[in-house]
Amino acid sequence: MSNIILVGFMGTGKTTVGKMLENATGLPLIDMDQLIEQEAGTSISEIFANEGEAHFRRLERAMAQKLATRSNHIISTGGGIVLNPDNLTDFARNGLVVCLTASPDTILNRVRNDKNRPLLAGDKEQQIYDLLQQRQPLYDAIPFQVATDPYTPEQITEIILKHFRSHTD
Repeated sequence: MSNIILVGFMGTGKTTVGKMLENATGLPLIDMDQLIEQEAGTSISEIFANEGEAHFRRLERAMAQKLATRSNHIISTGGGIVLNPDNLTDFARNGLVVCLTASPDTILNRVRNDKNRPLLAGDKEQQIYDLLQQRQPLYDAIPFQVATDPYTPEQITEIILKHFRSHTD
C-alpha cells in the first residue's frame, strides 16, 4: 500500500486532512476535483450545468482509473466517488482508502457559505440529508472510517498515519 485515498461526503475534511497528510508524509496531495477541472478546462459547477452529472461521473471514473495506478500519493476524492464501486476497488489495490465522516449538522456548518457545490442548490440542509441518506450505505461499506466531528485535523491526521504505517510496515 503506497497511497492514502481520502473519501467522504462533502465537508468531512478531505481537503484539510489531505494537506496535513501531505505535510506530515512529504507525499504529494492530488485533489481529484481540481485535476478534473484542469483537464476539462472548466469548473465542476459548469460541467454539471452544461453537460450533466452523468458526464461528470464519467470524467471522475476516468480520473480514478488513472490515479489508482500512481504510487506514493495522498489522493483527495470528490464526495460522489462512492457512486461507482469500481472507483474504490481500483484505489484499494494500491492504497489505504479512508472514509472521513461527519454529522449532517457539522457538514452543513462547514459548507453553509460554499457556493461551489452544484449538488447543494436550493435548500442546502435538505440536500445534505437527502444525499447522505442515499450515499450512507456506500460510505459505510468502506472498512476504515474516521469521524471528523470529535477530532481536530491534527488528531485525524495522526489516526490515519498510525493506521497507514501499521499496514505498510
